[in-house]
Amino acid sequence: MSAPTTQRTNVTEREARQVAEAAREQDWHKPSFAKELFLGRFRLDLIHPHPLPDAESVRRGEEFLAELRAFCESTVDSARIEREARIPDEVITGLKELGALGMKIDPKYGGLGLTQLYYNKALALAGSASPAVGALLSAHQSIGVPQPLKIFGTQEQKDAFLPRCARTDISAFLLTEPDVGSDPARLATTAVPDGDDYVLDGVKLWTTNGVVADLLVVMARVPKSEGRKGGITAFVVEATAEGVTVENRNAFMGLRGIENGVTRFHQVRVPAANRIGPEGAGLKIALTTLNTGRLSLPAMCAGAGKWCLKIAREWAAEREQWGKPVALHEAVGSKISFIAATTFALEAVLDLSSQMADEDRNDIRIEAALAKLYGSEMAWLMADELVQIRGGRGYETAESLRARGERAVPAEQMLRDLRINRIFEGSTEIMHLLIAREAVDAHLSVAGDLIDPEKTLSDKARAGANAGVFYAKWLPKLVAGPGQLPSSYGEFKREVDLSGHLRYVERHARKLARSTFYAMSRWQGRMETKQGFLGRIVDIGAELFAMSAACVRAERLRGEGDHGREAYQLADAFCRQARIRVEELFGRLWANTDDLDRKVVEGVLSGTYTWLEDGVIDPSGDGPWIADATPGPSARPNERRPYGA
Repeated sequence: MSAPTTQRTNVTEREARQVAEAAREQDWHKPSFAKELFLGRFRLDLIHPHPLPDAESVRRGEEFLAELRAFCESTVDSARIEREARIPDEVITGLKELGALGMKIDPKYGGLGLTQLYYNKALALAGSASPAVGALLSAHQSIGVPQPLKIFGTQEQKDAFLPRCARTDISAFLLTEPDVGSDPARLATTAVPDGDDYVLDGVKLWTTNGVVADLLVVMARVPKSEGRKGGITAFVVEATAEGVTVENRNAFMGLRGIENGVTRFHQVRVPAANRIGPEGAGLKIALTTLNTGRLSLPAMCAGAGKWCLKIAREWAAEREQWGKPVALHEAVGSKISFIAATTFALEAVLDLSSQMADEDRNDIRIEAALAKLYGSEMAWLMADELVQIRGGRGYETAESLRARGERAVPAEQMLRDLRINRIFEGSTEIMHLLIAREAVDAHLSVAGDLIDPEKTLSDKARAGANAGVFYAKWLPKLVAGPGQLPSSYGEFKREVDLSGHLRYVERHARKLARSTFYAMSRWQGRMETKQGFLGRIVDIGAELFAMSAACVRAERLRGEGDHGREAYQLADAFCRQARIRVEELFGRLWANTDDLDRKVVEGVLSGTYTWLEDGVIDPSGDGPWIADATPGPSARPNERRPYGA
């Protein structure tokens, strides 16, 4: 019999949604290409001409990339990290000496002050040498202590912690708990005020970098009390503080060198001066940090695509079947074309989003989320295709290949390492819901009260009037547009014609907006339960965004005289492949098995189909589905292992 599962915090679905909604950035102060796209407005002017970095940031960025490449080639042994399941101390020491811990930190605090564009290029490079190294650097700077302090920290906090993060200290971000994933309303870790301190109690799960970290960003719930708002709050916590115990170093199917653990806090005293922002602002801080922090994952996904393309090219030209290289067989060639075209598009999405983040003229919260969603899904597909192209050698480990005298190509490791990106920093399913919420924000702003069961009749009447005004202006604009004019976007008509793809994007952005409006009219308050539909809406938007980015990047490269013709060919191939996926997704908006699937799920959960499970043996071990996370002192040895100790 399994041990009892941890007692759960009881939170209703509505309460959970209210917490998530309160953490959202409510207003749009800057234009957003992706937001406009979901509203049926193709604002090419927001991304074309492609924004460019200034010469000085390019010079500094390229200098660092050259140093990082030399270091990775000479010092980072990916096979050793995979074999020993840890990054050697000398690698971490070298990264610190390079300044890699402070890539995004301002030079006045000892950092390198790289732009988001070059930070992402560095992550792609480091991640290609070893995904575990890329993950460590990303977790430290994208979501660890430096980024939230950069945006929300006091000057005293920046002075105290950023120099440490830039050169010596590794940081980690602690939000997830054994029974709390993407539903932070049930967060159980508490931070109780006590004089000039807060006292932390609770358990955090999947703390990337947590095993080796020196500084932690911890999300904990401050109880409401007289004069205190309370709520989920962010704190900087010293990993060496009394009562902090790393109870386990977790192991995974991939990223074997990642230092990810379970951390327990028991009566840990944290000075009030270490609180980031006001009480109750923790989730907003986390989400704002992730607006650009999410770009680190697609950076490493784009790097993975480049590696997949290199191996596919070299292997498919070498391997012969039936008298010719396998690349010349259509069944294999189509996979190589997919990898090449998709890699081009992923880098286009990444560079465009990164440069927009650097310029800070646009709100990129949707673009960054789309880049994370699209990058993680497409990189996984590319790695899977590479394994298929390599055949049995793709399934064989690099160590085994080396042992029998062949090139040690870690294709199966790449597949394992990339799999987590569809879960990290918001699973694909959560990203669908998050992006869908932002995509329909304009509708909810004017008509949300119409479908809210708790609103009064007068509220609904007022909302109806506002909605009438909005839709009277908006709906007619979805009927016709530049996408129907053969001369539109003529500047993209070269030897290879990309103008037709942009006209396609414009027409289908309007179709996407019409589909969303029709669904809201049809389902109203039940719209939020139609997660299959919302996921397809978001996936269509992701494809249209990627098509736009690919075309704009191709034109930029053409203008610079840098592989322009080849870039146009790759953009054309990608857009043609993407259009097939878009047509399928539009068809599945209304022709799908969503209703039937729900009935089957009800049957599965009620035990109707347990007979289908007969005839197998379950090799799972005993124990609860979710580990006990009851606050209290740790009964386990501290597994913390700081580098160089």
